[in-house]
Amino acid sequence: MRSFLGVVTFLFTAVASAVSTKGNRLLVLLDDVAQKDGYAKFLGDLTARGYQIVYDTPRSEQLSLFELGERQYDHLLFLPTKVKGLGPKLTPNILIDFVNAEGNILVAQSSTHSASTSIGNFLAELDITLPAGRTGLVVDHFNYDTITASEKHDVLVLDAPEPVRDGVKSFFSPSADAVLALPNTVGHTLGAGHLLTPVLRAPSTAYSYNPKEQFDAVDADDLFAAGKQLSLVSVFQARNSARVTVLGSADMIQDSWIEAKVSRPKGSKVTVANREFAKALTGWTFQELGVLRVNEVEHHLTGDNETNPGIYRVKTDVTYGISISEYAWDSWKPYNLPENDALQLEFSMLSPFHRLDLSPVSVTKDATVFGTSFILPDQHGIFNFRVNYKRPFLSVVDEKHTVSVRHIAHDEWPRSFVISGAWPWISGIGATVTGFVAFCAVWVYSKPTPKAGKAKKTQ
Repeated sequence: MRSFLGVVTFLFTAVASAVSTKGNRLLVLLDDVAQKDGYAKFLGDLTARGYQIVYDTPRSEQLSLFELGERQYDHLLFLPTKVKGLGPKLTPNILIDFVNAEGNILVAQSSTHSASTSIGNFLAELDITLPAGRTGLVVDHFNYDTITASEKHDVLVLDAPEPVRDGVKSFFSPSADAVLALPNTVGHTLGAGHLLTPVLRAPSTAYSYNPKEQFDAVDADDLFAAGKQLSLVSVFQARNSARVTVLGSADMIQDSWIEAKVSRPKGSKVTVANREFAKALTGWTFQELGVLRVNEVEHHLTGDNETNPGIYRVKTDVTYGISISEYAWDSWKPYNLPENDALQLEFSMLSPFHRLDLSPVSVTKDATVFGTSFILPDQHGIFNFRVNYKRPFLSVVDEKHTVSVRHIAHDEWPRSFVISGAWPWISGIGATVTGFVAFCAVWVYSKPTPKAGKAKKTQ
């Protein structure tokens, strides 16, 4: 009986465990714990996926992100709050330390609440800029909901995000014809950092203004940003693969909007895909999507069974292979390269001597092996096999293996008699030696000619 209960407990624990690769401890911060009822469907989806959610307020005395130098939570979710400061336990430095400790953060904003100074300064550290006063409203007079925002035009109705560019995986498009509704949206602008990626940009007809200070008229020179300058949803992935997401509209994940019906100007009613988009966004932020894992790296002489030797000889044929898996929701799967993308190997000293595309060699149920073969350069020294694969929305793959490359030993050079170009010189040497020996033989065995004797002189 006890063994049966143990098995049941184990299965229940396995089902209840989170699908995130970083853990299931989620801290949700809001003004009042009772406000979570407005996000019941959104938070219920997180609970159903196995997250252990703790609700707290920024001013709680028991609140602490670290204990004895270790993270107490794996993920943070900031919902809009009215407080200007989050207190001494949620300072920008502490939030940066949380990201450095591989914690993930999702910041949801709303134009009905000004962002706290801690959040504003924290985002500024990531090169994400909020409007002046940390508040603003994005409106669009061409892409709005005619049912609820026929006058203010402050409920944006937009198509689901498209891929950032060719060769980049897209995790945030529920379907080709999906529509999103974003009420009370706060826009932001992004710096030039390569760790930042916009997920959803504003249409070219949208702009951001401060409704409290510009309620009478909007001067174009006083606008915070307009058009494609505005990002509505953006993500930041640190070098340690920790993730930060900024959601400009927290209202879109409330129960009243997560499955609402909207209508564009001159359009018909449609049901928004906010719920599916929120699932994809939280799945990526909390590392349920886009996580790459290196299972094994192997290099060896082509045709040799010894793997990963520490030393090679110049101008030899080498084979390199790397096994990579991708985590998607609840399991590891073979990683498939997007079209127009390449996984490359660098064989470098100070600079690459070779930069080669790796192609799929074999596929298992949970991994893809990429490999290539090449000839080592005619240069001895310390070299690195390095795969440095960094793409938007994917965790970083940076594998480096150091080996020595020696010169050819004296007894490893080919003999001269097997080199056809040396045959004339060898023939010349042979002819010279043969001629010298023949001359010596003739000289030694040749009898000198006797000379005629002179007559003795007489007196």
